Formats: sequence, C-alpha cells, structure tokens
Amino acid sequence: FFSQIYVFKAKDQAMKLAILSTLLAGAAAFAPVSPAARGSVQLSETKADLEALATTLNPLVKFYDPLNLAEAEFWGASNEATIGFLRHAEI
Repeated sequence: FFSQIYVFKAKDQAMKLAILSTLLAGAAAFAPVSPAARGSVQLSETKADLEALATTLNPLVKFYDPLNLAEAEFWGASNEATIGFLRHAEI
C-alpha cells in the first residue's frame, strides 16, 4: 500500500515539474531583450560605389546594369535611396 502512495507522489511531483517548466519557458518568450550592439552601417551608395564593388567582386564581368537601374529614382526618392532599396530587395 505504501509503495503505491510513493509512486503516486513521484508521478505527482514529475507532473508539477513538467507544468512549471512549461510555464517558465512560455514566460521567457515575453521577457524584454536588450538590443544587440550594432556595427557601423553604410546607409547610402552611389553608382560609383556599385562600380567599385562590382569590380572587386567579379573582375571578369565588372559592372553590368542593362536596365540602367543605378541611375533611377523610384517614388520620388533620391538616387542613393533607390540603390539602397534595390540592394535590400536582392537580399
């Protein structure tokens, strides 16, 4: 009889531990996170920057822009903003 009570208590403690760990894991999803330190980021690029980058990345083809997108200005934004948008879109 006492061995059955001990097994029941052990199962009860295991169940309580499983519930507690589930609750703690769920609460960790809503804990605030400190922002990560970021390095410096170049925010604007010009056509000359693209040409220099293309030459270093692929010396055989170099700069190739058949649609002339490096000189475009989308949505009334500057040329640098358009290049930034296109670079972001290709990621």
